Amino acid sequence: MQTEPHIQPTHQTEQPPILCIVGPTGAGKTYLAMSLAEYAKTLGLTVELISMDSALVYRGLDIGSAKPTKVEQAAVQHHLIDILDPTESYSAAHFAKDAKRLCTEIRARGNIPVVVGGTMLYWRAWAHGLSSLPPANPEIRARLDEQGKVIGWPAMHTQLAKVDPIAAARLQPNDSQRVQRALEVYEITGKPMSELLADSPSEDGREGSAIPEWIDLISLEPNDRARLHQNLEKRFDEMLAGGLLEEVKALRSNPDLHGDLPAIRSVGYRQVWEYLSGEVDQTEMRYKALAATRQLGKRQLTWLRAIAGRKTFDPFNPSELKAALDYCKASLK
Repeated sequence: MQTEPHIQPTHQTEQPPILCIVGPTGAGKTYLAMSLAEYAKTLGLTVELISMDSALVYRGLDIGSAKPTKVEQAAVQHHLIDILDPTESYSAAHFAKDAKRLCTEIRARGNIPVVVGGTMLYWRAWAHGLSSLPPANPEIRARLDEQGKVIGWPAMHTQLAKVDPIAAARLQPNDSQRVQRALEVYEITGKPMSELLADSPSEDGREGSAIPEWIDLISLEPNDRARLHQNLEKRFDEMLAGGLLEEVKALRSNPDLHGDLPAIRSVGYRQVWEYLSGEVDQTEMRYKALAATRQLGKRQLTWLRAIAGRKTFDPFNPSELKAALDYCKASLK
């Protein structure tokens, strides 16, 4: 198992920690990062933002991913946004490598890297090293995808329960991506994924992970869950009003795209894709998209609350939001 941090030890002693802003979807991470970058300009400093978001890497997924606007991207240098076509895949391993390289390059320019996002698998790989789980096998994955289309993912989940009941108990029957991965790992290794993770508990990322000394982690965690859900509902309705259906229609015009690609599986896109395929009506599409968004936020908070030593702020409390920005400002000095 690789446990080396993704920043070389020399950087740990010669450079200040890298600020990383995390939190569940809709918590205001982009606002905080942009505010910090604008403040840095008043000090004659330049902040460059590294996106830690699995949806933002894809070109054409703009509205539904809440991608920073063109104006925001013009005002502050962003990295790892619009780097792939939706037909391609991007992994935690890719992110860890890219984030390490970018941090080095940004500092070499005399600027300040700030990592911002909520894809916690990416966080784990960057902060604690790459997983010892086997890499994806395209042939096995394609076969499992095809089987899942034929018999349905609940039936695939039933198959998983026979070989890895622990993993199956933690997954929803329709969670095609994770059910597929667990079955794939079993086929490649002959061992249940839950057993492999149990041998290396820290790889789960939720076992009281500590923060490496070369990262300064602050987490925006709303205490008012009902308000967060209301905000997410309002945001999704604004996405629909802002052209999300048209955006997904444009994606569907590409014959190389289909519903099983990682990009199209992104929260919001999957549900709109199903609606445009005639699988659900618009009311059910909206309901499923909001439910998936809430579940995403819950998973993100589960990850975050297991990270010992993180600095938490409630973004819905004005004084705490100010304290978060003040803390970030102080890190520049």
